[in-house]
Amino acid sequence: MLAAAHLPAAPATATPATPATATIATLTVVQPPPAPAAGIGRLAATVGRLQSLLHDAESSADVRVLIALARGILMERLHIAPAAAARQLEELAERSGVPVVELAADIVNEIAGDPLGEVARAAVPDPRRDTSGAQALNVRLRAAEAGVLTASDVHAAAGSLHRQALEPLGAVAVAVWALAADGSLLLAGHSGFPAAEARSWYQTPPGVETVARRAIRTRSTHWSRGSDRAPSIGERTLGPDAARVAIPAQLGGRLLGVLEICWPGPIGELPQPVHRQLQALAELCAHTLDIMPADQSGQGGQSGQHSQNSQHGHNAPGAPGLAAALDPGLSDLLDGLLEPALVLQPQYDASGVLTDFLIAHANRRFVDPVGRPSAAILGTPFLQAYPLSAEDGGLYQRIEHVHATGEPFHHDRVVLRALIAGVPVSTSLTVGISRLGHRVVLTWHPEDEEARLARLLQHAQRLGRMGGFEENLLTGEVTWSSELFELFALPGPALPVPIRELAAHAHADDVAAISRFVRTVLHHRTHASAAFRLQRGDGVQRYIRIVAEPVLEGGTMTAVRGACQDVSAQHWTEIALAATRDRLEHSEREVEEGNRLTLRLQRAIMPVAPTLIDAMGLQIATRYRPAEKGHLVGGDWYDAVVLPNGRILLVVGDVAGHGIDAATEMVALRNALRGLAATGATPSQMLNWLGTVAHHMSGNVVTATVICGIYDPEDRVFRWSRAGHPPPLLVRDGSTVVPPVPDGILLGALGEARYEEQTLQLQQGDRLLMYTDGLIERRDRDIEESLADLLKLVQPDIDSLEGQLEHLLLHSNADTDDDTCLIGVEVR
Repeated sequence: MLAAAHLPAAPATATPATPATATIATLTVVQPPPAPAAGIGRLAATVGRLQSLLHDAESSADVRVLIALARGILMERLHIAPAAAARQLEELAERSGVPVVELAADIVNEIAGDPLGEVARAAVPDPRRDTSGAQALNVRLRAAEAGVLTASDVHAAAGSLHRQALEPLGAVAVAVWALAADGSLLLAGHSGFPAAEARSWYQTPPGVETVARRAIRTRSTHWSRGSDRAPSIGERTLGPDAARVAIPAQLGGRLLGVLEICWPGPIGELPQPVHRQLQALAELCAHTLDIMPADQSGQGGQSGQHSQNSQHGHNAPGAPGLAAALDPGLSDLLDGLLEPALVLQPQYDASGVLTDFLIAHANRRFVDPVGRPSAAILGTPFLQAYPLSAEDGGLYQRIEHVHATGEPFHHDRVVLRALIAGVPVSTSLTVGISRLGHRVVLTWHPEDEEARLARLLQHAQRLGRMGGFEENLLTGEVTWSSELFELFALPGPALPVPIRELAAHAHADDVAAISRFVRTVLHHRTHASAAFRLQRGDGVQRYIRIVAEPVLEGGTMTAVRGACQDVSAQHWTEIALAATRDRLEHSEREVEEGNRLTLRLQRAIMPVAPTLIDAMGLQIATRYRPAEKGHLVGGDWYDAVVLPNGRILLVVGDVAGHGIDAATEMVALRNALRGLAATGATPSQMLNWLGTVAHHMSGNVVTATVICGIYDPEDRVFRWSRAGHPPPLLVRDGSTVVPPVPDGILLGALGEARYEEQTLQLQQGDRLLMYTDGLIERRDRDIEESLADLLKLVQPDIDSLEGQLEHLLLHSNADTDDDTCLIGVEVR
């Protein structure tokens, strides 16, 4: 904490690097990791890669929270379970042709109605141009908000704001200042500044004029550029040319702090939408400061420093020092052990807290597992000699526990991992720890190869549910592994079963197979295998596979050895697969029959043959291209109807899903829209009503994309609204454009939704093309790129309207094999 002006402190002296040849060792119960890369350059590259992975993981976490918020809205509005809300969100994104995260941001904006949503909507550019930037802004703002809502403290919230919303604007650092009761400014959170400099600027007294203080005094946004510069955090690291802005964080008229943003160099005047974005982010900071006040203890949360103990610590009061030699009798006792041994003496700090153990003695048989002589480690702290033993569950915790409780510890196999000059070394040890007075004795010895292989074999038999046997034919002695006794469920005192008596333990139907097996091994003297049902003593029946081979010595068969394996799980799996295969064939036949019925229904409603209509000064051509695969029968539809008032209803739509449900829902929406059009309502009003119908249709939520338009022949005005559907194309005077697009979410997504309306003044010779996403949808690109390709595909010089539609169908590069509807309108 600063005592006066709280200006940045001098940078701390760098800690000397550890020599490249230093030895690092640890005792753990895990396998040794891969060898690390050697060299400072590779180490720096590894650190950079890990930082990038951490940044991506934090960004992904913010996005996941945003998607969870959208799911919660759907759960509340649609009254559905979490799993159903997740599926609904994915289906809505698929039908609207936008990523899930963008749709989630749209749903949150639709419901929230807050400054962030207003900023995102105001930044949406002309739909005839690329909209990727606006969509990215929409997602970034909501992801930043999601990260702030789930942040554990203001520091984490500042990191989310920087990562999601401000890095794309070129900002390199962010500071969130909290206004304390005494008028001082506390650095509640920051991102992009060195930790040492952040600690220096933790608290700024009321009398110090800083960039943030000027924003507090004027209660307005303050820019720091050129000569009008006040001191602030990051002066040394960012340099004199850095630009920064301080925005008051206010909530309900209360001034809670300041959001300060820094750029690495001069920047020009920012557009007005960016100013509104920064103000909205400052308000978000105010909400954070309101629920998470800054720590005024002077530690600054994340920036506090821990005190450091001396290297060797201190002995506890009354405890013998290291200089005191071991009792000669104890030394002789340890030197007489057949195992390497260390004597560890506890070390304490001034307050009596245990800090480490000094290696006070090593017996004559001691051999360091990483090859160092005993003189190299005597008198050094244990954690210095074996630093990685301090990991959770490692050897150091075991030593501490034995010293505190006196309970001895023994482990048959501990893996020693060590790194010597970049070369990985690992050794398996048997470790013992015991307390001797106030000291701790540690013993270990390497595990021999025979014991290691025996243990591996035991684990392999246990995991494979198998056991081995050997029968001496000369003496009659039979030897079984413990796993085989468990497999046969024989009690402890029971004797192993000779190979000739196996038939007595088999199912009656399998006796013949066991007899052939025994005859092949004993009489034909060759290896054999068999499968049989084992009748165990506990009444449980298991399926066993047995394999055996004879042991021949000088032409004489002296023994038989083999193994038994429990294959019951595999047997029952094969039976279940056979039954599943039969059910699957039956289900496939039922699905095929349902697809045929659905296809007939759709063909009756939507004729495949092309149509051409002349009505009220319009020439209307329609095309319908069904999916190539019958099981993809969908809910695409079009409609062109002359209304009683002389106007013409033009509709194209797509119901989510495939099959009989999608086809019947399409028919219901099509007929409902025809009935609504007869009332004389506007397109936006019809979609409002139709959305309510879709949301409550037959008790199930129906989602669909629709373009609904009314053409008035008297003034040649086309009024239209859309519900998440791709926009139409206007062909005029040899060029093709996308007319201004009204906002509108998918039908059925929300119970009550607002749909905008646009008016298009048509002229003689104009052509209007409406379509479903089956014409442009591709798996390898987003909807904006596909729409740009469609604009290039239209040929204005084609004289015939029908020829234009045929050209689009023929040259479309869609690859999703979905239904496609096309309506072409030409003004006569």
